[in-house]
Amino acid sequence: MQGAHTNEGEHMAEKTYVEDINTSLYDFRYEEKDEDFYKVDSGLTPEIVEKISSEKDDPEWMRQFRLKSLEIYNKISVPGWGPSIDGLNMDNIVTYVRPKTKMGAKWSDVPADIKETFEKLGIPQAERESLAGVGAQYDSELVYHNVKEEVAAQGVIYSDLESAMKGPYAEMIESHFMKLVPPTDHKFAALHGAVWSGGSFVYVPKGVTVEIPLQSYFRLNAPGAGQFEHTLIIVDEEADLHFIEGCSAPKYNVANLHAGCVELFVGKNARLRYSTIENWSKNMYNLNTKRSIVEEGGIMEWVSGSFGSHTSFLYPMTILKGDNSKMEFMGITFAGEGQDLDTGMKVVHTGANTSSFVNTKSISKSGGINTFRSAVVIGKDAKGAKSSVSCASLMLDRVSRSDTIPAIDVRCDDADVGHEAKIGKISDDAIFYLMSRGISEEDARAMIVSGFANNVSKELPLEYAVEMNNLINIEMKGTIG
Repeated sequence: MQGAHTNEGEHMAEKTYVEDINTSLYDFRYEEKDEDFYKVDSGLTPEIVEKISSEKDDPEWMRQFRLKSLEIYNKISVPGWGPSIDGLNMDNIVTYVRPKTKMGAKWSDVPADIKETFEKLGIPQAERESLAGVGAQYDSELVYHNVKEEVAAQGVIYSDLESAMKGPYAEMIESHFMKLVPPTDHKFAALHGAVWSGGSFVYVPKGVTVEIPLQSYFRLNAPGAGQFEHTLIIVDEEADLHFIEGCSAPKYNVANLHAGCVELFVGKNARLRYSTIENWSKNMYNLNTKRSIVEEGGIMEWVSGSFGSHTSFLYPMTILKGDNSKMEFMGITFAGEGQDLDTGMKVVHTGANTSSFVNTKSISKSGGINTFRSAVVIGKDAKGAKSSVSCASLMLDRVSRSDTIPAIDVRCDDADVGHEAKIGKISDDAIFYLMSRGISEEDARAMIVSGFANNVSKELPLEYAVEMNNLINIEMKGTIG
C-alpha cells in the first residue's frame, strides 16, 4: 500500500472477511468395519456389474440393462467442456457399499451408528414433525423407509426402487426406467445405468393430493465410494406432490463420486414440486442427472440449493410436452474455496402455449467458481410459448469468478423468450449507507447477501429452515487488516 492515507471505502474493503459456509455439521463419520459392511472391489468391470446385479437379485431385464450400459460407458468420452474432472479415477471408486443390515420401517431397527448419523442430520425429527414419509439411504442402500398410514391409504406408493421392481408395479418401472435419461445420454448416465443402487419409487394415483411432503435423504459415509441412487416419480393425472431430496457427506482426502439419476413424470393437469438441498463435502464430484416430462396442463416446479462438492455438473431438464404445461425453476448456488460449480437448467418446449420461468442466484468467494448454463429450446410446434430466464451472481471478493452461458434455440415464430443476467459485487456505498444507520459492518454484509438470496431461499421447504439459515446466512466477520 503506497502512502499512509486510505479512504474509508478502501479501509472497509481491506478488513472485510467473509467466512465459508460452515459444513462441519456434516463432517462427522463412522469407521466402516469390514464385518459390518459389504463392498465390491474398486473399479468398473463386467464382473463387478454382474456382482452388483446378483447382490440385488435383479430381474433378468435389469441385469442385461446394466451390462449394456457398461458397454455404452466404455464407448463414450468424458465431456470436453465444463470443469476438470481429472481428479476422478474410476479405477479407485468403489461402486457399491452396503451396510449389513436389512431395510426397516421401524426406526428402532436401524443400527446405532447409522441411526446416530441420521439423528444428527435431523431426519427422524423432521419425519415426526412435518413429513408424510421418509426414505434414508446410507452409502449404496436404503436403510430405513416409512410412510404415514393416511398417505398409504390414499393409494400413494413410496418405496425403495428395488422392492418396487419386483412387486405389482414391476411393469410400470420397467416401462419408465431410464427412458427419460437413457444410458446413451452421456458417459455418467451410462455409468449410472450399470451400477445404480438404492433410491426411491413414488407413484401418486390419479386425482390424489399429498398434503405434506415426502422426503429422501442420501448420506455417503464411505471414503472413495460412489453413490448412484435412482429416483423415479410418477404423478398421475390431476395429482399433486411435493418431494424433498437432501444429500450430504463427510470430508475425506480421496475423491468421492455422486452420479445419481432422477426421472420425473408429471401427468395431465398434475403438479410436482421437487426440492433439493445438496451439501456434499469438498472432495465430492457431483455428476447428477435430473429430468422431467410434463403432460398437458401439468406443472413442474424445481427448487434447488447447491452448496457443496468439489466439482458439480448439474442441469435439471424439463420437457414441456403437453399443451399449456408449465415449469418454474428456482435455484441458489454457493461456491467457496476449492469449488467449481457448473450448474443451471434446460427446458424444451414442444407443446403449444407452454411457459417456463427461471430465477437463479449464485454466490462465490475465496476463489470459488460459479458457472450458470441455461438452454431454452422452443420447438417448431410450440406456438405461444413463453420463457423467461433470470440469473444473478454476487462475487464477494476479487479472486472469485462467475460466468453465465445462455443458449436459446427458437424454431417457432410465435414465441416470447427473454434472458437477463447480472453479475456484481457487494457495493461499498451500500455498506457505508447501512453502517451510517447504526448497523455493524458484519450485519450489513449479512443483510445484503441474505436479501440477494431471499426470493429463492424462501421457496425452499420449511423443514430445512434451520439448515438453510446455516448455509445461506453466511457468517460475516470484520477483522482489522
